[in-house]
Amino acid sequence: MEENPEHTKTKKDKKNYMDFRKLLINSGFFMIQYSVYVRICKGQDSIKTYERIIGSNIPPRGSVRMLTVTNNQYERMIIFLGQKKNEEKIGENQLLLF
Repeated sequence: MEENPEHTKTKKDKKNYMDFRKLLINSGFFMIQYSVYVRICKGQDSIKTYERIIGSNIPPRGSVRMLTVTNNQYERMIIFLGQKKNEEKIGENQLLLF
């Protein structure tokens, strides 16, 4: 679910977003990147079950997209990660970044 600043301006909207996120996690979804959640389903019946669960619990101002991919497609996913900057302390209050 996308946490759009326009959709989470009020405390009620933020609570709705957090409640939906908790529902996803309690339903076996896990976050693979910011606002992207996945869950492995065994068969079409399982997929339909989670479509109903998510569809009936979308926050009033929420926006959700579902995409079904096969196990083979998921396994071919390529993940690109940036490198963390190395930090070296060169003085009491100074850092050298490279």
